[in-house]
Amino acid sequence: MFSRFKEKLNGFKEALSSKIAEKVSQAEKLAGKKDDDKAIESQAKALPAADKNAAQVKSPAPDGASSGASPTKPSVFPEKTTEANNKPKSRFSFLEKAKSLIFEQEVILEEKDLEEPMWALEMALMESDVALPVAEEIVREVKSNLVGMKRKIGADTGAIAEQSLRNALLTLLSRNYLDFDEYIKSKEKPVKILFVGVNGTGKTTSIAKVARYLMNQSYSVVLAAGDTFRAGAIEQLEVHGNSLGLKVVKHKTGGDPAAVIFDAVEYAKAHNKDVVLADTAGRLHTNINLMDQMRKIVRVTKPDLLIFVDEAIAGNDAVERARLFNESVPIDGSILTKTDADAKGGSAISIAYITGKPVLFLGIGQTYPDLVKFEPEWLVDRLMGEAEA
Repeated sequence: MFSRFKEKLNGFKEALSSKIAEKVSQAEKLAGKKDDDKAIESQAKALPAADKNAAQVKSPAPDGASSGASPTKPSVFPEKTTEANNKPKSRFSFLEKAKSLIFEQEVILEEKDLEEPMWALEMALMESDVALPVAEEIVREVKSNLVGMKRKIGADTGAIAEQSLRNALLTLLSRNYLDFDEYIKSKEKPVKILFVGVNGTGKTTSIAKVARYLMNQSYSVVLAAGDTFRAGAIEQLEVHGNSLGLKVVKHKTGGDPAAVIFDAVEYAKAHNKDVVLADTAGRLHTNINLMDQMRKIVRVTKPDLLIFVDEAIAGNDAVERARLFNESVPIDGSILTKTDADAKGGSAISIAYITGKPVLFLGIGQTYPDLVKFEPEWLVDRLMGEAEA
């Protein structure tokens, strides 16, 4: 799982490590200046008071100062001024960098130092199926974290790169997080959940997995066979219903899917059931008639949650479909199937950002228990190789 993402991440880590090593090498050349500055200061202290001003004029001027400037106190590192405090985070004086190197054994990362590593990171993200605007946002987050930070000479730069990327991913994935368990617990019963998506992405199987997930938490569930368009769809849901011991509300093939779901909700109310999980026909966003039908279903049934289902391995195609579905019938969250076969990992990152709606579950296998409630930490741990897939 996500092996391609981990592989591509190595390019970013190597680029950052190389840049820091180069910066350290350059900075170490400044180390010799320490003894020179000490000698100048020592000589100045030994002079009579009347001669000190002359010594100060001859000493090297700070960055930005004219050769005639006369500091009141000879110092290698002059006191900070208001102007210095207000300078951009990405700009650091020669003396600030020298002080950091000499006394703290650290180098300061500047924006110009990160150009190559950030390019490598953006390319790695895009090659891992992370959509361009999402990759740009992640790069901004990582750069913001790194610019102006001091890094100990000899520190593990790979760990520095990973931690910065980890923080950026967690920030992005947590932005629209929804706790599915808390939502079901607090919502008035029966909770109506409608599943939408394109054909062949595992929508019906995902419904069965969610049903099993809810049953394990002692909720009672009703299934609604709202896919009246595809031959065999009703039978497929019935097979799952029989396996799980659940009531399946159905009509004849070709019937009105909104009527099926309405009847399922009425059955749930009459029998004190907690959750209605409603299947719908798979459809492409380009099918105008089926999308109009979807809007009607939403208007009639008023679902509490509208969940979009697609395959993680579809990459940017899944991201684009999620965006277009969300524009047509605003979704409340997503389920990504076949995550266990996804080498890139970009879909899970991108869909949440592009739609502004959370990923709720990840399908990681074929059996009913192979469904993971989405947690940002769970995904990031596996993307970064910090946990077993």
